[in-house]
Amino acid sequence: MDAELRRKIAALLVVRASGHLLDDQRGYPRWELDNATLRRLLAEGVGGVILLGGCSAELALRTRQLRGWSDSPLLLCADVEEGVGQRFDGASWLVPPLAVGRLHRHDPAAAVELAERYGSCTGREARQLGMNWVLGPVCDVNNNPANPVINVRAWGEDPATAGTLAAAFSRGAQSQGVLCCAKHFPGHGDTASDSHLELPLLAHDRARLEAIELPPFQAAIAAGVASVMTAHLLLPALDPLRPATLSAAVLRELLRRDLGFDGLVVTDALVMEAIAGRYGAGEAAVLALEAGADLVLMPADADQALEAIQAAVLTGRLRMADLEASLRRRQAALAHCEDAGLHLSGRCRDGEGATTETHQRGSGSSSEGLRPLETAPLGALSDGPSPEDRALALELLERSLEWQGGSLRPAPSGGINLLRLDTLLANPVLPATAPALSLPQIHGYAPLLLEARCPPIWRRREGMIDPEQPLELERLGAGPVLLQLFVRGNPFRGSADGVEPWPAVIQQLQAAQRLAGLAVYGSPYLWESLRPLLRQGMPAAWSPGQMPLAQTVLLRQLGWDATASPGPCASGGFTN
Repeated sequence: MDAELRRKIAALLVVRASGHLLDDQRGYPRWELDNATLRRLLAEGVGGVILLGGCSAELALRTRQLRGWSDSPLLLCADVEEGVGQRFDGASWLVPPLAVGRLHRHDPAAAVELAERYGSCTGREARQLGMNWVLGPVCDVNNNPANPVINVRAWGEDPATAGTLAAAFSRGAQSQGVLCCAKHFPGHGDTASDSHLELPLLAHDRARLEAIELPPFQAAIAAGVASVMTAHLLLPALDPLRPATLSAAVLRELLRRDLGFDGLVVTDALVMEAIAGRYGAGEAAVLALEAGADLVLMPADADQALEAIQAAVLTGRLRMADLEASLRRRQAALAHCEDAGLHLSGRCRDGEGATTETHQRGSGSSSEGLRPLETAPLGALSDGPSPEDRALALELLERSLEWQGGSLRPAPSGGINLLRLDTLLANPVLPATAPALSLPQIHGYAPLLLEARCPPIWRRREGMIDPEQPLELERLGAGPVLLQLFVRGNPFRGSADGVEPWPAVIQQLQAAQRLAGLAVYGSPYLWESLRPLLRQGMPAAWSPGQMPLAQTVLLRQLGWDATASPGPCASGGFTN
């Protein structure tokens, strides 16, 4: 393979890696490259890495290490749509964007200000930890409450709100010297299936797209967003044969020509089943570039992608002029970060990944007068988020909380804290010290954890959940029940709120005089369906956030804090 051509092609690939330093720490080894492969590919010119997992201090070391393995400037990114702490412990974990969108209904000026501060916080912390590309904002309009994958990730449920707030987020983040990415073009909000698992169909005509799906992307583009990510969905009105990610009609004609976008176009991850289940690793990468993408994110096999792209160039299927244009757009994006003072040079270490040499610009740029810069210092966020960012996280939670009257009461003779979770394994929202566990336990409620996919206490009739009496109350034991539901749209879950009969559960517990209170974390749609069923005075609240701080804010609003004396079951174990 021609070495110069291979390096040019490699610069257009973005591969997946763990934020942890060691191979054994990888959370998703199926997708996250081992260090030997990662180091080889970066040495060969692969131009970007998407990261997930680890704490903020470790991420600072990891980004240094990756730059040390490369001779060229890297794009280092993460899906930090809800703040850097969503993916990396120790940084700011903010409410899902839809919380700000709902605030926009009655206080638009405050919502715009909060969205811009949200972006500034995310961009600043990403940069402090060595990243230069934030894969957000989500520009999808979540006008379908049953959407299983967008849901609370969207900034709005209507085009105007979504566009206004996504643009504000972009301005805030890019002011900190990082790139933003508007996704998922041309709009994934009105789908009922998850592109991680299958290929969704969006059967709208061009007029509908221009009215609902496209305006948020137009707003983000007008705000100067640096990149746009494609959606893995089929739009027969634009291209009846190929998903948007692989469609020239969507990328070259709609995005480039009609919307006038000249920044970076990046695919969504090509390992997602909507693409990987239909195309080989090499062919998917070639089709994406052929359609007009600049960067190939997470090819199923990076080496196969490199070989297939080179073969396509040599046979004339891909034009070298188009690849050169993509490289120029990539360089222009990197220059934005360099102009903001973010060190981007490649191999420059006196040890494993330690940066020591002077900042260098891209080819053809002068480095005269530039001072040495430090990237991701070892002390980055060593004391956690700044006081200003901590205040922002709390303000967002307090302003988005919804509740109704009543205070939670203790259960001195023993109660049940019934928690519904997507998974019980390594759940980031429910560590052992989570307030949703510890505060009820202080007040006499022993935890009973239900995993969404296999709850042990549903009453069944002919193999199906009994919709009239779904809970086997005898299995709960006696005493009042605090119901805490952690429900939101998430990739790979397959449904937003599922088919769990929570309305019937509420009615059943109230009829038995056993419902002590309700806490819903995540989905506003579940909260809106349950709230009308509650009896007057029932303590209940909804928080869009699910993280421990959200639990503290919600339970404190309902009258509980950590200053009370432990109840009789405070030292007890978990109920299964």
